[in-house]
Amino acid sequence: MRIGLAGAGRIGARHAAAICALPEVDALLIADAEACRARELAARLAPASPGSPAARVMALDAVEGLFSAGLDGLVVAAATDAHAGLVTRAVAARIPVFCEKPLASDTDGTFQTATAAAAAGVPVQVGFQRRFDAGNAAAREALASGRLGWLHTVRSCSFDPAPPPAGYVPTSGGLFRDCVIHDLDLIRFVTGREVVRVMAAGANRGDDVFRECGDVDTGSALLVLDDGSLGVVSATRYNAAGYDSRLELFGSKDSIVAGLDERTPTTALPERGEEPRAAYSGFMERFADAYDAELRAFVDVVAGRRGNPCPPEEALEAFYLAEACELSLREGRAVGTGEVRR
Repeated sequence: MRIGLAGAGRIGARHAAAICALPEVDALLIADAEACRARELAARLAPASPGSPAARVMALDAVEGLFSAGLDGLVVAAATDAHAGLVTRAVAARIPVFCEKPLASDTDGTFQTATAAAAAGVPVQVGFQRRFDAGNAAAREALASGRLGWLHTVRSCSFDPAPPPAGYVPTSGGLFRDCVIHDLDLIRFVTGREVVRVMAAGANRGDDVFRECGDVDTGSALLVLDDGSLGVVSATRYNAAGYDSRLELFGSKDSIVAGLDERTPTTALPERGEEPRAAYSGFMERFADAYDAELRAFVDVVAGRRGNPCPPEEALEAFYLAEACELSLREGRAVGTGEVRR
């Protein structure tokens, strides 16, 4: 299997290493807007010896070259503003795609890209890696089994240990589109329900760059699901104790939590004097296994062994919810999700 990778930055490099470890992949072709980054990444991943089982890794001079390389699949990890164009071109060329979220930087672009993929009938798997986390998957199964009884409350959080570089903030799309969108997708995935109304609020207690960009560094949203159950999502750019991503489900019979382990950056009181383990440093460490699992799933999709676990329609729904949260934040009112759907 020949896989292409568009984007050799931090997440692209992580995906490249995972792809090379997959036995079905015998060639990985890497391209980046900066050709030197592609060459450097390919050099780091090159097998130590000719007999190594790792994939053959090659760097291309330009992303353009990926579309004439005879690919079986394409992984898009380029800058956000390049996602829609790369995905649309790939499906037109009948190349299955794995695309890091988001599909596009705005609602219209996401809708158009999803429509193009559906019309082409070519698989496009969107990278909402939390769906592949073992704890989140177990929570979904527990709820579906009836163990919890009827669900009354679901809570999800995304707490970053430090804010992103200041240069990233103006192009991030805002806290709800950039970060909380993962929680919104996860709540839909785990509960199997749709969100009908949101009420969001935000605050700025840290660097002025967020305020200057019309963004917030901390935010929460109350969600009303279509069966009357409630969801609460919370996110911040300032959680110096470490990276924290948890999902909690409360039902009429039982309650469960995913993402709570010895590395979760919380302290139980009263303290017992135990030596704490190092907290997760960031989302790539916390979800390392999930990132590997979603790329294994993509290879299975390319090979025709399984259905698409996260098609563009799912990404579009998550984007609608993030857009509703942003609208609620700006206007200070509850927003029905029908107000933002195309």
